[in-house]
Amino acid sequence: MTEIKTVKFESFHMDYFSFGNGDKAFVIVPGMSLKSVMLSADAIEAAYSCFTDEYTVYVFDYASVIKPSYSVTDMADDLAMAMRVLDICDAYMFGASLGGMVIQYLAIRHSELVHKMVLASSMARQNDHSRTMMKHWKELALAGEVVELNRDMREHIYGDDYLATWHDAFVAIEADATPEELKRLAAMIDICLAFDAYSDLGKIHCLVLVIGSNDDRALTPDASYELADKLDCPIIMYDGYGHAVYDEAPDYKGHLLDFYKE
Repeated sequence: MTEIKTVKFESFHMDYFSFGNGDKAFVIVPGMSLKSVMLSADAIEAAYSCFTDEYTVYVFDYASVIKPSYSVTDMADDLAMAMRVLDICDAYMFGASLGGMVIQYLAIRHSELVHKMVLASSMARQNDHSRTMMKHWKELALAGEVVELNRDMREHIYGDDYLATWHDAFVAIEADATPEELKRLAAMIDICLAFDAYSDLGKIHCLVLVIGSNDDRALTPDASYELADKLDCPIIMYDGYGHAVYDEAPDYKGHLLDFYKE
């Protein structure tokens, strides 16, 4: 079982886990979810086992305390503090969805920590579709409508084939959420809704790869195209997979490895 560790600060802490024996640091920053990424530690370690010879992999959760005024830049600053405590610098970064928003500002505000980064199914700013979807999720979370929230989230996040394959597993857990988890999700949605890094992207100077899906029902494929266009960086777009193409496509990790080795 993967060991969950903690970086402690004065007013909050950040959980993380690590695996691998490589000399290079590979840092994964997850997307927004109802459940903590720490609960998926064993599955993530298995999925990214191809990195373990060359990299030491770190997967971070978000801060334990989300203040009312918290922002994506605060998330980036907190991640930077945790990376410095663990002596991680010049890292190969991977940010999925909200995680991609966070590492954009990590590269902007703490460039010495980032060697290369992959922005996975992420965006530079909200669009009308994503804004409407997230506001609906927040309403469901605050109303305690757990079943409908879980159903709507997974239908936006995953592709049809993935939903069909894992249907029974999703149904088994669709009513599982605590009041604290619902409140935390609502707070993270507010952070996403306020996010707009578009005018700051010119401050990013590391090499960047954008990967998305033309069937992204959450942020839309236009979000990935706009991000790559503004950064003037390469982009890989999949067909037939959902927003969580990073979990669904069998060759996804190969693209990461190829980009990091260039």
